[in-house]
Amino acid sequence: MATSVPLQALRTFVEVGQRGSIKAAAQALHVTSGAVSQQIRLLEERLGMALFMRERQGLRLTEAAASVHPALLEAFTQIDTAMDTLDVLKERQKLTVSTVATFAASWLVPRLGRFNARHPQIEVRVEATSALVDLRRDRVDVALRHGLGNYPGLESTRLMAPVLVPVACPDLVAGNPRLREPEDCLGYPLLHDSDRADWPLWFAAHDVADDPRAERGTAFEDDYLLIRAAAAGQGLALVPQEYAREEIADGRLVQVLDKPWPARFAYYLVTLAGAMQRPEVQAFADWIREEAQAST
Repeated sequence: MATSVPLQALRTFVEVGQRGSIKAAAQALHVTSGAVSQQIRLLEERLGMALFMRERQGLRLTEAAASVHPALLEAFTQIDTAMDTLDVLKERQKLTVSTVATFAASWLVPRLGRFNARHPQIEVRVEATSALVDLRRDRVDVALRHGLGNYPGLESTRLMAPVLVPVACPDLVAGNPRLREPEDCLGYPLLHDSDRADWPLWFAAHDVADDPRAERGTAFEDDYLLIRAAAAGQGLALVPQEYAREEIADGRLVQVLDKPWPARFAYYLVTLAGAMQRPEVQAFADWIREEAQAST
């Protein structure tokens, strides 16, 4: 029988039973008193019993009705709470950001709390991956990419170019007086990024003649792995200064030469065309540009 009882009639019964008045229930439900009376009659007909008794002060629940009213009141309270939660979630803006793991861990995540404090209504989801995402297919709102800024069909904003510094485990270079000039690095194993381009370019920028040793050594797909290998004493690494800041401060790495070099690649904020019209995307873009400017 319960499945055949209209939900609106039960809701009306709860409101009348709680207020003891047809008029007060009608005001709470934003309907007419006649509509409330009709719903009560419908419910009583479906159940085959009276639910209210008329008294001088108003309506009073019958004994049977009073036995079920608290449970129905609690049920509708839970429904109202659940719907309020859905309304809040609907109002929250969601933003998915894709970037490589090293940039996320070393630069983005430590600063993200400032964005959350400024825009608490925006729920940020960070995806850390080395794979090149398709913004439309993968439902990514913002990609933070490391490259030359050529992203056909997309809109990009240059954020910053990392400064590369040569680092090593302190034990590897301890007591060795030869590390005074850039060419001295050639006497050590060199650790590379996946392109094996940074060391040769760094040597060229510091007027070191071409040497086949500049391209030898283990290569790593991710800068995080490159830093870990350097901290393990496997060789010298040329890494973004920002990425190695914590390891240098903790003594796990040392900067072996004061020869910083701006990488040819930069970090870009990349979005689909027109994405900046969404307030949450524009807010994130404004914030990360401020952070990038402050860190350079």
